[in-house]
Amino acid sequence: MVDDLTPEEERQRLFWERKVERAFYEAGTALKELRDRRLYRSTHKTFEEYVQDRFGMKQSRSYQLIEATGVVDNLLAKVPPLVELLGDSSDKVPPLVEVLPTNERQVRPLIQLEPDQQREVWQQAVEAAGGKVPSGRIVKDIVQRIRERTKIPIPYRVGDVCEILIKDNPELRGLGGCWCIVIEVREFSCLVRTWNGEYTVREENLKDLQYSPDHRQKMQQLSDRLVHLRSLGEEETVRAILETLGSLKRPYLNPWEEKLLEFLEGYNAR
Repeated sequence: MVDDLTPEEERQRLFWERKVERAFYEAGTALKELRDRRLYRSTHKTFEEYVQDRFGMKQSRSYQLIEATGVVDNLLAKVPPLVELLGDSSDKVPPLVEVLPTNERQVRPLIQLEPDQQREVWQQAVEAAGGKVPSGRIVKDIVQRIRERTKIPIPYRVGDVCEILIKDNPELRGLGGCWCIVIEVREFSCLVRTWNGEYTVREENLKDLQYSPDHRQKMQQLSDRLVHLRSLGEEETVRAILETLGSLKRPYLNPWEEKLLEFLEGYNAR
């Protein structure tokens, strides 16, 4: 048994549903303003520290939302103004004339595409979903098919810091969760460097950690240090330490880790 809604209740339902659906967009827009205008500078030195302290949000997540906002802005360029899509306090809420993303994961595969390609892929994904909001998996599959057909370059650049995902690739066994530096981008794969050597890895086995330029530079320096120590020998204890540092989930060493690494470097320099 269901109760019918009054016309006013229908409008209010649509208004609040749109608020929920666009929450990720509003969050990304707000984060972009806070970052670009450096409105965090009165309390924090870096944007990364600010979002962690203020919102409990990892740097990678904040950048995912910001980049997703850019994709949605591109999709919105072909539909009525955002205020119409999100609704306002007026009695008339215009109908949603296009299906738009409702979460960040749906647009994540589009981030590295050109604006026209983003719109093309999204339209195909909506059609594949029967006119409804497509899942992130549908969008990703379409991007992959187009990439293979048109040779769209994979979405990584030299210097990017990624996490290795083993999935069904036995050649990567033992490297799951390790971070790596992209040192060469190929047609359908990347050559990456880990603490334990260089590996050729396909796109589906990489996850961009979306570190800031400053953090990417620091991770490059850390990679150089780990690889140098690794080249000096096979001592079991040193290997265990390098493996731990090569699996860090943050773009910096804590004071204890820094001192330990400096000790190993000094010891091996004798």
